[in-house]
Parts: sequence; structure tokens; C-alpha cells
Amino acid sequence: MNWLQVEAYLERDDRVALPLGSTEQHAYLSVATDSVIAERLAVEAAEPLGVAVLPALAYGVTPYFAAYPGSPSLDAETYLAVLRALVGSLRGQGFRRILLVNGHGGNTAAAERLVGDGVALHSWWTAPRARAAIVSLDPDASHASWMENFPWTRLAGVELPPGRKEPAPRTADDPALVRAELGDGCFGGFYELPDEDVLRVWAVAVEETRAALEAL
Repeated sequence: MNWLQVEAYLERDDRVALPLGSTEQHAYLSVATDSVIAERLAVEAAEPLGVAVLPALAYGVTPYFAAYPGSPSLDAETYLAVLRALVGSLRGQGFRRILLVNGHGGNTAAAERLVGDGVALHSWWTAPRARAAIVSLDPDASHASWMENFPWTRLAGVELPPGRKEPAPRTADDPALVRAELGDGCFGGFYELPDEDVLRVWAVAVEETRAALEAL
């Protein structure tokens, strides 16, 4: 939309979705994975409702991945200040109900501090229905595994390792130790699953995000 269309939209609805992403290592997937997922999820969820969606905030809190090139981070205090400024600005323009559609775990603590007074947080991969769909296919699925390996987060010409990776959750905060622990960056689970399974999880996540918008 252009600004004139946004102004007309505000005459009939005061909801908006703000996707929260990150730019960080995702093993063999795009460093933009979290932002791509959050924005696309918000768009697909909002479209039948006619709810406005903002472009994704593409940088988040990810200091522990600093040893992986292409993973710039905001510190937690700066990120919280950015979110507060954006929410305050949106309210000043007439938006009264704001859904933060989160695609990155490192953003969660800051985003939770804004919940209330018309602001809600939806972290898609921890939402009950999406989480159940993921676990039913692979209880070990986590960061940079098949659960983020959608057609729109893959890179042309990049081959993934076969099979699965044993769970390797991050236990350190020092970036060099994190890279030593994680190697390629995947936290564990299958690297890929058939698209019919992956897209079934996506459909559940879209429906659950839409329900969060409807509940604002």
C-alpha cells in the first residue's frame, strides 16, 4: 500500500501485524530465514482478514552467532528500545491493535515486555498447534532444521547433508564456543523432510497466526 491507502485502511480497521525477524546463520538455509518466515506467515495469515502487514524488522538479538559471518546483532536493550519506538509510532498514527509475529527466539524476551494494551506476541514455532505439528514429525526439530526449510528459505544450488543431526542445542554464549558446539549451525533434527510434510506444518502455522490476529 501507499500512505493514502493506509490512511483509508485506518478508517475501517486499527489492526496491524509487525513481523519480527533476524539476520543470522541458519546452517545451509538463507541468513534471512527468520525474517522471510515471519513476514510471509503474517501476509498469508492476514490476507483473508484484510489486515495490514508491515515489512519485517530484519535484525534482532543474536549475539551468540557473531562467529558466523552474516549474523549481525542488536543488543537486547537496543532491540527493546526499537520495538518500543515502533509501537509508539504506530499508536500515534492510529493503530490500536498490534500483533508482533515473531520468527526468532532471541527476540522473545524483549517482545514479551511490550505485551498488553493492544499489543500481542505470536512466536509461530512455539504456538501450541504448530509446535504439536512439528513434534509429531520430528521431536528433535529445531533451529536451521527442516522446520525452517521451506521452499522460500532454501538457496539454489545448495545441497543439504543427508539424514538428521543429533540434537546439539546451544549451551554457551561466547560466539567462538557456540560455533565450536554447533559446527554447521543446525541445532538438530532432520535437515529436510518431504514438502508435503513441511507445507502441512506451514498451513497449521498460518491458521494459528490468523487466529491470533482475529483475537486482537
